[in-house]
Amino acid sequence: MNKNVVVISAHPDDEILGLGGTLVRHRDAGDKIFWIIATNISTSQGFSSERVRTRQEEIIAVSEQLGMETFKLDFPTMSLEPANLNQLIPAISDIFKKVQPSRIYVLNRSDAHSDHRILFDAVMACTKSFRYTYIREVWMYECLSETEFAPALPEKAFIPNCYVDITNQMEEKVKLMRIYESELGEHPFPRSERNIKALATFRGATAGVEYAEAFQILKSIHIETL
Repeated sequence: MNKNVVVISAHPDDEILGLGGTLVRHRDAGDKIFWIIATNISTSQGFSSERVRTRQEEIIAVSEQLGMETFKLDFPTMSLEPANLNQLIPAISDIFKKVQPSRIYVLNRSDAHSDHRILFDAVMACTKSFRYTYIREVWMYECLSETEFAPALPEKAFIPNCYVDITNQMEEKVKLMRIYESELGEHPFPRSERNIKALATFRGATAGVEYAEAFQILKSIHIETL
């Protein structure tokens, strides 16, 4: 049965770094994918008009290739703070009520980037089962250059308990990431093609496949008879 899934990014490229291969699998399975992007860039923040334009073109290119319907919340990038929760929560809630996803993909709760941490709190406020009865699964994903640079404390660890085989999707994941050309760099820069493949190789070895993406499942509700 086809399902509705939502992936939430603080910034465009989070979704490809964390679960680009999994999103390709959803697309090829005929699932409906909805993409929520919390922040955006603007000239008022010091970005050039050319960069603002190319960023919007990148978003369109990624969404079209993956067949995603996109929702942009347009909060200023690198500026999310707890005070924004009063706006973030109702905005995300309205989208959830509209598309009624059965699965949510959310950024890691303890990433180094504060935008990621604030967004996690906002998303989780919109997953209460008594209000959002259609949400059956919440999967937390890792994001290169943010998850691994979080403080090395036990309570902040990303502990994967689910792996998706992306062996047949790895090449397309890398091609999707190339759309974000300005976000890529050469090794040892963490967002390099080499490191993207290295993480997928490591996760794949854990799962017994060539390449994989890792998730920490926060909620999984099964109402069918087992």
